[in-house]
Amino acid sequence: MTARILLVEDDINITELVRYNLEQEGYSVNTALDGEDGLMMASETPPDLIILDWMLPNLSGIEICRRLRKQPETSNVPIIMLTARSEEADRVRGLDTGADDYITKPFSPRELIARIHAILRRIRPALSGQTLEYGGISMDTASHKVMRDGTPIHLGPTEFRMLRHFMEHPGRVFSREQLLDAVWGHDIYVEARTVDVHIRRLRKALDTGSSKNIIRTVRSAGYALDKEI
Repeated sequence: MTARILLVEDDINITELVRYNLEQEGYSVNTALDGEDGLMMASETPPDLIILDWMLPNLSGIEICRRLRKQPETSNVPIIMLTARSEEADRVRGLDTGADDYITKPFSPRELIARIHAILRRIRPALSGQTLEYGGISMDTASHKVMRDGTPIHLGPTEFRMLRHFMEHPGRVFSREQLLDAVWGHDIYVEARTVDVHIRRLRKALDTGSSKNIIRTVRSAGYALDKEI
């Protein structure tokens, strides 16, 4: 599965350097040269990871990061801040605003790629391989086969997509609206309560008799895949 990366950087030389190295690693790369374009692109088509320069025309990287974290569709997208600011206070400010990592210029493309690999392995494991595993559930994303504690699980297409989204973000709570966007897409109108129907179907399918319910309902918030419940 190819990870989609959005690079928001106003220095064209850095943009081309990073794009080349990322594409050599097999990533799909989109670029924006100013803050407003970057925010619009991230909001309209959320990528799998964002590389965000701090000092940008029109809108700063810090402000972009703050706005992305407030939007449901981008609140969980990992962000790497790429900046010439190297003071500890600046790094702390970037991380406190919502960045997942921070790299100072000048930087090594190999280090940036290593940081990207590490974040995607931790936050989006599906982008690091074809098999997802969590709480006794094993999902082969290529063959669309699911097993729980050695028992084959038969899922419909919607339940498969929903479980895959949960397994890509284990432990995270998603609202009905976030699940609608992730599973059905932004352009399809579906009643929010439809999510509840498919959650019930998914729970029923995952119930192998001896296995406990692994999908947690969070009152007034949504649902999460959580093996600790």
